[in-house]
Amino acid sequence: MNKFTSVKDVSNVNQLVKEAIALKKNPFKYQKLGKNKTLGLIFLNPSLRTRLSSQKAAFNLGMNAIVMNIDKEGWALETQEGVLMNGTKVEHIKEAARVMGQYFDVLGIRSFPALINREEDYSEDILNKFIKYSGVPVVSLESATRHPLQSLADLITIIENPVKKKKPKVVLTWAPHVKALPQAVTNSFSEWMCKANVDFVITHPKGYELCKDFTKGASVTHNQDIALKDADFVYVKNWSSYNDYGKILSKDESWLLTNKKMAITNNAKVMHCLPVRRGVELSDELIDGKNSLIIQQANNRVYAAQAVIKEILQNL
Repeated sequence: MNKFTSVKDVSNVNQLVKEAIALKKNPFKYQKLGKNKTLGLIFLNPSLRTRLSSQKAAFNLGMNAIVMNIDKEGWALETQEGVLMNGTKVEHIKEAARVMGQYFDVLGIRSFPALINREEDYSEDILNKFIKYSGVPVVSLESATRHPLQSLADLITIIENPVKKKKPKVVLTWAPHVKALPQAVTNSFSEWMCKANVDFVITHPKGYELCKDFTKGASVTHNQDIALKDADFVYVKNWSSYNDYGKILSKDESWLLTNKKMAITNNAKVMHCLPVRRGVELSDELIDGKNSLIIQQANNRVYAAQAVIKEILQNL
């Protein structure tokens, strides 16, 4: 593995999950692997779990980790080619990425979409330019279209909670929110579930269809009750419209998941990537309930990152 931006960069998903679970049992086994190596974590947007879990993963592997919140601490970056830089942008991404490649052995990048221009966001321009110009392996810490470290942690969590079925039923359900959110987590989760040995169903109101590139192999319904019937895992997440790009088309509170709605599931476990707006996206009773896997997911972010970084280090 020389980069990690999506499930497509993983040669064997099952093996990567097994490696993460093994690292969870023995997190310091490969400390010599990261000796004298440095992980750079560059954030153009806020973070809690991604920043902390990636740092901890690096430390577990014996690496140094340097974090930069470039949106607050760095120069304003120009990303366009061939422009006259006589405005507010101070440094070009070409030089910034190349310099970072001199300092770091592995580079992590977080860059959210603007949710204004779909073509621009879905081109992954910023992430791809760091890959092109840095000259070192790049790990996506969430991009405009995907959040692969979160999705790997989600799959690890599902595997750690086996059910008495050959293929568990996993449901991704849309939830209301007060602001427009990217499709990155849901795109990525869909992509990974379509590669996993699960029966995967997506449910959302009309107008919230995800890009079909991420949902091949999934069943889609606008009826949440049909989707929830006999579900083993229910992943709750808001996202804005893909077709009417970046727009909020509904704030229908009837999509809020509650214990009453969950009664038709197979005693399903509840999942969310966090942060979650209590009482808006998900009810307190489910967040705090015995079937919540939310904190386990967050914990698994460490071992997802560690498994990925370990594989990259082994290929340096």
